[in-house]
Parts: sequence; structure tokens; C-alpha cells
Amino acid sequence: MSGAASLSVRGQLAGKRILITGATGFLGKVLLEKIIRDVPEVAGVVLLIRGSERLATARDRFDGEVVASSAFDRLRREDAAGLRTFCRDRIECITGEVTAPLFGLDPAEFASLAATVDVVVHAAASVEFRDDLERALRINTASLLPIAELVKMAGGIPLIHVSTCYVNGFKTGDCFEEPLVPAHPPATVAWNPQGYFEVQPLIADLQVKIALERQRARAPEEVSGRLVELGVRESQRHGWNDTYTFTKWIGEQLISEMLSQGTLTIVRPAIIESTYSEPEPGWIEGVKVADAIILAYAREKAPFFPARARSVIDIVPADLVANSLILAMAEALESPGSRRIYQCCTGSSNPITIGRMARLLQEEANRNAAAYPRLFPAGRPRRDFRLMNRGLFVLAMTALPWVIGIHDWFCRRTGIRSTMRKVAGYVAINAKLAVTFSFYAAPRCLFYNPRLLSLANRVAPAERALFPVDARRIAWDRYFGSIHLAGLERYALKGRSPVRPAPPESPGVEVSSRLSPVASEEVFVAEMDEDPADPLDARRAGNAWGSRPSKPR
Repeated sequence: MSGAASLSVRGQLAGKRILITGATGFLGKVLLEKIIRDVPEVAGVVLLIRGSERLATARDRFDGEVVASSAFDRLRREDAAGLRTFCRDRIECITGEVTAPLFGLDPAEFASLAATVDVVVHAAASVEFRDDLERALRINTASLLPIAELVKMAGGIPLIHVSTCYVNGFKTGDCFEEPLVPAHPPATVAWNPQGYFEVQPLIADLQVKIALERQRARAPEEVSGRLVELGVRESQRHGWNDTYTFTKWIGEQLISEMLSQGTLTIVRPAIIESTYSEPEPGWIEGVKVADAIILAYAREKAPFFPARARSVIDIVPADLVANSLILAMAEALESPGSRRIYQCCTGSSNPITIGRMARLLQEEANRNAAAYPRLFPAGRPRRDFRLMNRGLFVLAMTALPWVIGIHDWFCRRTGIRSTMRKVAGYVAINAKLAVTFSFYAAPRCLFYNPRLLSLANRVAPAERALFPVDARRIAWDRYFGSIHLAGLERYALKGRSPVRPAPPESPGVEVSSRLSPVASEEVFVAEMDEDPADPLDARRAGNAWGSRPSKPR
């Protein structure tokens, strides 16, 4: 390695061809836009995108979903002709499936692809927290097999693999940029001195359990639900909150084994939210982790949430993550042959507690609710958003649905109109939010990233301002005071309709923001605008919360 010598990001990426997976997702768009705008020296960008029923080819999806996105509005304003030229001459779209052998290409096409790329960024993933275990394993782990094969066939080119800080699972205390030993290592895995767990036996064991659940299903429609429950059960048994983080940890181990002698950089972001400044302040696509809670508060459907006010919630703007990936590419090209782990986070250098975040959001709502008519359709919320002790919350979620059910039964028998429908809706929504998100809002660990900050300090002085990754630049009062809410209003909720949309055509593999068990971001927005659920739904939600804790047991 070159030690303290200056790293020229543009110099290292000049003339290189970058393969990116997950370009149709939120982070993928921010990364691609940044490369086009601030690294024009690249020879080209290759995008691996699967076709859909509506848009059959990768180029169709690129034109219709990627470059058409508002993420590229700044480029259209500043240099529309240059953007068109770059997209025509230097972006190659490959129609392929990242989970399929050879991406579904024939051997000659795969070999041609390997011969023409210099570095790979693998950002495709399923980010459905409580996913069908079979699907999560396919997307978050099996997709790494053709990725590794491509990297090796290309001569050992660098791979930048996007993971998550939450592969740390139920670990507590300080979490650093290093291979991690989980809180409860699965008995089927063995530690390899080269710095990873050998997870093939664990994957085989999970596949056997998946097959058994398929056999036990009495009808085809039961299979998915059984595999979701299996994913949660296995994840929490082994030390992770949900299927997403469990399968991402398995993926880290798998790619570390396959590229043990190669050039591998694992980048672990924390909770990725709207951009801080680029391409526009507050740019976002869809409803992310914190936004589900914000939206429920804005619609007055969730007046309380289980979290400790003093807990640090590790939120990182998407543009800092994209910059981290670009720095990682430049370093890997400059100094190949190493494995590196970076965490893109804010909690250790510029922490914000969930109590402060809630206060800043409430203050902005109180001042300027009228400026956000989609976010606050009824005007300023009448109630403050309260954080509640988890023990009390569990007790309330367990008891309230039964009280509501008894009240509803009594009303039906006596002909009295029930007054508990709205309360039932609150219970159902709060239970869904808590099951999915309370682990992320009340962590018991703190993420550190001194290695990423050290890398940033190596960047040539003339380029440092172009690729900031240091969380200390974030002014949280500004970010949560106006930037983020304006982004939700302008981008995430633009054109939203309270009509419940049709289900997705097929499972995607790009970076997704689907919020299980609230099916998808569109369905979640629709749920916030509908009448409250009936008491039976509330009772089911309360039971689900009681049986699926979001903390270590």
C-alpha cells in the first residue's frame, strides 16, 4: 500500500469500466449520478439489470426507470447534452439476472463481459427485513457466486460489495470495521484463520429446513408465509434480528471465502436515508426505515413508539454512502490484493439520538406543516410523538387487542356502535412498525469507522470536497429540520395515491426499500391513508408482536 500518499480518485478511475448491480435502486441511482457528474474520466459504466414484464431489456429499464428518475434532474439542468452523450456512448446495459448462473448469459457473453470491466460494485440486494428465507438467500447470498466467478475470470479485478452495519446483529457495545464474530455463532459454521466463517454447511442446513417447510404447507399459498416465519426464527436463533441482516452476514462470509486471495472491499452502511446535498438536498426514493415511523406520526396513526430517547439511531445520508463506494473503488484499483471493511455511519462521530430526532421533526412540523401537504394532509399533528418503554409497549400491544375484541363483541351483541375502530387501527399499525423497525431505532451497539475516515484523509486535497464521507459535516437540526421532510414531500410522496396498488410483478433483486410486514412502500403509504384496521386485524398484529420480538431474547 502507498501509506499516506495522496489518492487521486479521478486518476485511479480514469479510463476504467465499472460494472454496477442494483442501479435501479435508490443507492444505485445516487452512485451512478455522482460518477457521471464528478468522475467524467471513466471509460464507461456497465449496468447489469434484469428485464421486467413492462420493460423487457436492461436498456429499456435504464431509460424508463433510471435516467428518467429525478435523481438526474440536476444533470439535466446543468448539462443535458452531456448527459445524453454519456448515456449513449459510455453506458452499456446488460440484460441479466444477478442470481442466475453466469447472470443468465451464455458463456461467450459472460466471458466478453469479464474481459471488458475493471472493477465491480455489487449493490443489488433484497432489503425486505422479514423476507421469505429462500428468496433472501437467493438474492443476498447466491448472487455472489456469479459475481465471484466474473471477478476471477476478469483477472482478479476489485469487488466492492455493499453490505450493512447491521450484520453485527445482536452484538452490543462498540462495533468496528473488521470481520465479526456473531453473538451466537451457528453451530454449523467454522472459523477460518483467513478471517471468515465457512458458511456452506449453514446454507445447506437452511436449504433442508426450507424444503421441509414446503412439504408441510397444506396449500401453495401457505409456502411464502411459512418461509417468512422460518427466516425470522432462524435469524433470531443465530443472533440476528431479521432475515435481511442474517442473509447479508452469510453473504459477507461467502464472498470473503470465494475471494480470499483477491481484492475485496466490503462497505457496510448504517440506515441509508435521503441525501444531504447531492444530487439535491433531501433526494430520496420511496419510504425508508425512519420514514415509516415519520409517516405514521404525520398521519396521526402512531402517537407512540418503543424506543429509548437516549439511544443513538445511526442514519447516514445516501450521498455519503455513494462517496464511500467511489473512494473504495479508487483505493482498490490503486492497491489491489487486499480485503478491506468500511462502515459508513454517523453514530460514533456525529451521533443523533432518537429523542432528538423526534424533537427536531416535531418542531419542523409545528412550524411548517403547511409546507408539506402530502406528508401532513391534515395539517400539524395534534399529538406529540412519544417514545415508550419497550416493556410497557409489549404489555400494551398484548393486552389492547383483546380488550378491543371484547368491546367489539359486546357492541355487536347489544347493537351499540363500536367506538374502538380507530384505536384498533392504532394498535395494528404500531405493532407492525414495532415488529419491523424497533430494533433499528433502539440499538445496543455503536458503529465506528476510523478506517473509512483514514481513507478519506488520503484523498488528494483538490478532490476531498468532491467526495465527502465524514459525518461530522452533517448539521442534524438542518437535516431533520427541513432537508429530509422536504425530500419526503417532494420525492417520496410525489404523485402518491391512497388507492392500494397492485402487487409487484415479480421479486426484484435491485436495492429495495420494501417494508415487510407492511408489504411495500406504496402499500405502506396507502395503509396510512386508509381507515383503521378492524379489531381482528389489531388482535392478529398484537399477537405477532408478542411472538416475534425485535430484540435479543
